[in-house]
Amino acid sequence: MVTTNRLNESTPHVLIVDDDTRIRQLLRKYLSDNGYRASTAADAREAREKMDTLSFDLLVLDVMMPGITGVEFTEKLRKEDNSVPILLLTARAEVEHRIEGLAVGADDYLPKPFDPKELLLRIQNILRRSASDEAIIEPPEEVRFGAFTFRYDRGELLRDGTRVTLTTREIEVLRCLTAEPGRIISRMELADGEDISERAIDVQVNRLRRKIEADPRDPIYLQTVRGSGYVLRTD
Repeated sequence: MVTTNRLNESTPHVLIVDDDTRIRQLLRKYLSDNGYRASTAADAREAREKMDTLSFDLLVLDVMMPGITGVEFTEKLRKEDNSVPILLLTARAEVEHRIEGLAVGADDYLPKPFDPKELLLRIQNILRRSASDEAIIEPPEEVRFGAFTFRYDRGELLRDGTRVTLTTREIEVLRCLTAEPGRIISRMELADGEDISERAIDVQVNRLRRKIEADPRDPIYLQTVRGSGYVLRTD
């Protein structure tokens, strides 16, 4: 454990949202002891109030909360074009339930019970991806397909000049697909070394299709190659 009290405004700020008081307190202390600023909320309503006045780098949401569930809250935020990274905590064992959160825009999920060290690693991975997405070193290369332009370095998708909101995972998927347009990319490559099921990758691709295809069931650009993976067809 790396303990530090040197927290400042540049230290990542995590909001923990869980109706279990004990879990909130334990996670807050654990994250604080490991170099993060951590705030807590008992439900989605309280989380919304804190988000109106504070800026957070990541949300840790329990799925099974009274009132608005973690999945419903995630969906609401994404519909509002709020792209704050979200890690869902779920006690549900079924794969279908676990990927439900990914389908509405969560960046990752962690089943309960979990080892706090694994939570820390997942938070670090999400924040590292997010920081990479925001880094701008030089003017980005552009990949065009139809009305869309994807700026690789920025991780930015434009439709006729208007920005399309993407989650950090969707940005990583597009970066993988646009690195070599026209090349078939396997699901393993799209997982980028993370423990993500093939079904979860399919869900993420389907989410992207809803954003870039006129008819997601008959895609023009983001096509499936049966038995191999996916390919992005560009202009």
